[in-house]
Amino acid sequence: MKIKMEDIARLANVSKSAVSLALSGKSGISEETRSKIWQIAEEHGYQPRTTVKPDKKTSLSHTLRFVACTNSGIVLEQFNKQPFFMELIHHIEEQCRMRGYSLFYSSVPTETMEETILTMENENETSGMILLGTNLTAQQVGLIARKQPNLVVLDTCFETLNVNFIVMNNVMGAYQAARHLIELGHRRIGYVQSDSRMYNFDARKKGFLQALEEMQLRVEDAHWFSVPPTIVSSQEEFKLGLQKLDGELPTALFCECDYIAISVIKSCTELGIRIPEDLSVIGFDNIHESTIITPELTTVTSKKPRLPSLLSQSCSMS
Repeated sequence: MKIKMEDIARLANVSKSAVSLALSGKSGISEETRSKIWQIAEEHGYQPRTTVKPDKKTSLSHTLRFVACTNSGIVLEQFNKQPFFMELIHHIEEQCRMRGYSLFYSSVPTETMEETILTMENENETSGMILLGTNLTAQQVGLIARKQPNLVVLDTCFETLNVNFIVMNNVMGAYQAARHLIELGHRRIGYVQSDSRMYNFDARKKGFLQALEEMQLRVEDAHWFSVPPTIVSSQEEFKLGLQKLDGELPTALFCECDYIAISVIKSCTELGIRIPEDLSVIGFDNIHESTIITPELTTVTSKKPRLPSLLSQSCSMS
C-alpha cells in the first residue's frame, strides 16, 4: 500500500502542511517534529507525489537526496534555520522542481554519517545525491561515492577523488578582500580565523596571505585571533585578546566568515572601539545579517550563479 502525506500526518499527529515543510527542508517546524516525520516517511517507504513508480528505474530517475552532515563546530544541527543555508536549500529545491525531480531532505550527524546514509539509500534508493559535506574527510566522501556514484559534494574539495565537488573561489575572494584593505591604506592588518578548520577557511587564508606577501606585508603575531565560527554575539576571549594589545590595535581585521565578523563588531563595540573609525572589519559570504548590523558589514560577495559557474569552482574529475 502506497503511503501518502495524509497518512504521514496522521501517524505523526501533525498537519499535512507540517509534513510538507519537513519533507521539503523548509523552516517553520521544530527539529524534533521534522525528524519524527522523516523517520515515519522512510519507515513506510514514502515516495513524493511527483514521482511515478511503475518500476524502479522510472522512480530513481526523478528522485534526488540532499544530505547535510552536521557537527558541533561549523554546520550546526539547526543549520537550516540560518539564512545562508535556507537560501541554498531553496535554490536547490527550485532547480529540482523545474526539472521534474523530487528532493528528499535529511540532516545527519557527522559521527553516524556513513551508516545513516547507507541505510537511507538501501531502504529508499535515489538517482543522485547532493551532499553538504563542509568538513568531511576524503575517506568519508569516498565511502558515500562508492554507494552513490551520482554524487555532488558542496563546500569542500579533494582533488584526488573522482567525485564532483562545487566550491566558491575562496582564494580569489580573500585575495581581493586583502587588496581592498591595502588600497585603502591599511598596513597593519589582523586576521580572525575559525577555530574549526575546513577547506573554505584554509583557502581563504591562502588568498589573503598571498595578497599581503605581494606587498611585502605580514600579520603580526599579536594580531592573529581564533574564535568559534557560528557565534554572532560578542566573545570574551576575543575581547581579552584585544585588551592585551594595550591600544596597539591593527587598523583592520579580515574575518574568515560573516558570522565571525559580526561577532567581532559586537565585541569591539562593547570595548568602546569604533567601527570603522578605530578599526575596519571585513567579512566573507555576504549573508543577510551583514546588512542588518550597525555599521553595515563590508563583506566578500558573488552573484548567485547556475551550477557549475564561473564563480563556483568545480573540482570534477569525472
